[in-house]
Amino acid sequence: MKSIIKFIILLSLVSSCSKKYENQAQHSEKFTSELIELKEYFKIPGLAVSVEENGKSIYKNYLGFSDVQNAVELDSTASFPIASLTKVFSAVLIMKLVEQEKLSLEDPINKYLQNPIFGDSILIKHILSHTSQGDVGKEFYYSSRFGSLTNVIERVSETSFDKFLDDIIIKPLELENTFLLKDSTQVREEKRIIAKPYILDNGIEDGFMDFGYSTSAGIVSNLEDLATFYNALDNEKLISEKSRDLMFSSYNSNSPYGYGIFNQQFEGVNIVWAYGQYDCYSSLLLKVPSKNISLTLLANNSLLSDPARLIYGDVTSSLFALSFLKNYIFNLEEMPLFEPQDSNSLDHISNKEFYRKKVLAQALAESYMARFEPEKLQSSSELLNIVFAAYPNYLEYADLNLLHNLSFLKDVAFYRELGPFNNFDTQIVSIGEQLLNNTPENPYVNSYIGTYYARKGDKKKAKYHFENIVNAKNFSKNWYTNEAQTWLYENK
Repeated sequence: MKSIIKFIILLSLVSSCSKKYENQAQHSEKFTSELIELKEYFKIPGLAVSVEENGKSIYKNYLGFSDVQNAVELDSTASFPIASLTKVFSAVLIMKLVEQEKLSLEDPINKYLQNPIFGDSILIKHILSHTSQGDVGKEFYYSSRFGSLTNVIERVSETSFDKFLDDIIIKPLELENTFLLKDSTQVREEKRIIAKPYILDNGIEDGFMDFGYSTSAGIVSNLEDLATFYNALDNEKLISEKSRDLMFSSYNSNSPYGYGIFNQQFEGVNIVWAYGQYDCYSSLLLKVPSKNISLTLLANNSLLSDPARLIYGDVTSSLFALSFLKNYIFNLEEMPLFEPQDSNSLDHISNKEFYRKKVLAQALAESYMARFEPEKLQSSSELLNIVFAAYPNYLEYADLNLLHNLSFLKDVAFYRELGPFNNFDTQIVSIGEQLLNNTPENPYVNSYIGTYYARKGDKKKAKYHFENIVNAKNFSKNWYTNEAQTWLYENK
């Protein structure tokens, strides 16, 4: 009798394992087809992809080329500049110094700067969480101020950022393909293999590398080393569980960011993620802690990140992220990633919230690609109309990404001299007003709405919004500052 029971249990385990591997194969097949579709859509020369579950690789793929001109296929030997994924490494270093009681997150950042440039109320935790601008500690604005943590690390550790990174992370984990990118001489002398950089303009063109480094950006790595780093972080080999959980938790209820990494909720699932974006490289890390599964993507142009406006803090604006989530987390393989523009019914949709996010993400991508293919101006508009028809209470889900999408369509029409484009004027004004009611000094919203009124010929309203940008207290200069100042100077 016992033998029969053991046999039944064994059969059950075999069946369970078989089903698991079958599901993984289905996930991988669909995911691969969508990655190829996305790579071609965004004209990405080379794309490296890895999915890790419970510390083990369950999917790895190298698509396209590390060198287009010489037809060198991308493989595991090529590394990528990871841009702002560097912030995750830097946050670990800061948390390590806190654990060593050499530093407090409550310390004023000016305490560690030779030339104090911030207000005394701005603490290290505010820089680390991107809450140092606007109303300090309350509002999230992704900021270049993160780079000032380089000085903090060097002063407290009494060594260079480069050496401290080596001592705490790179050497202990034996990350042979992870290093700080200093200059072209280093690449040549150390015989580093880096995927060539490309830029999308008149087709795929040769790009350039951004040399130099700080706590904000500058690390080069590959899929294998990044997986080792993330697994070490998950398993408390670098910092304690308490420190890691603090990194991974939103700074406050209004913020999509923790310490060095984003955090958001979507459909009842907690997602921890980070992205990198140079002019000619991009990267994405996405972790679902409850399932102990993560995604890493590396690309040798900017379009893995740039079209999705990830700077605003919503990873569901990325079609790459949505493909992973629908195939590996929500089991929505039957839902096409790219929505046909003749969709007219929600009856067949099993997850309407995911569907709305997906169509909005595609509309946002279409608006970006309209810079290169003007016909996508119309396709983005059609997708937006699908969403507004299916979900008419758009103010309930309106955010910066939607306002950006609507405004960017006008930009494309304006700069390509396609004539008046008055679609979505009502939505732009009402969404802008709602967002400014919540954060009156928000420079992005003021820029979008100021530009809207400037092109309508309403200089009084345009001036109001551009002056809001220029006169806002506690904001570092950015592209929106320069554009506002230029307009105000030309329209005295």
